[in-house]
Amino acid sequence: MIDCDGYRPNVGIILSNAERRLFWAKRIGQQAWQFPQGGIRQEETPEQALYRELEEETGLQPQHVEVVGCTRDWLRYRLPKHLIRRRSDPVCIGQKQIWFLLRLVGDESCVRLDAMSNPEFDAWRWVDYWQPTREVVFFKRQVYRRALKELAPLLFDGGLPSDTAERRSRRRL
Repeated sequence: MIDCDGYRPNVGIILSNAERRLFWAKRIGQQAWQFPQGGIRQEETPEQALYRELEEETGLQPQHVEVVGCTRDWLRYRLPKHLIRRRSDPVCIGQKQIWFLLRLVGDESCVRLDAMSNPEFDAWRWVDYWQPTREVVFFKRQVYRRALKELAPLLFDGGLPSDTAERRSRRRL
């Protein structure tokens, strides 16, 4: 499903633990790390897609997490030109995402990257809040930064966590 502007609707999942560290997953067979994310099917709401993608990519069930909040609106990123499939109809130029912030309330042993027959990730770890903005593929950095900035007050009692490296990386863009 691609909208009239060429963006595929998607959910992004920021999963935090009790120490306010974030779930960071490595794409299978690659050195690329990212948050869980996935497309919204035509018959789904963003929240329904959130729980389906969460289970498919992490093995976690709704009872293992608490939804802390989500972005107010869609956050968009464009794909680099070499990744756009021009022969597809309609052409997808990027993704528009609703980002959800979750808190793990179950045990982390419930994480199962092999819960589905075709796993997307082969490793995961907990990372500091701003670390993903430095490690994710370049064309997703701005949307990660926007999602983390918007959702941080929900996790950090109304404030933003400090990270001088995050500020330096923002200046480089």
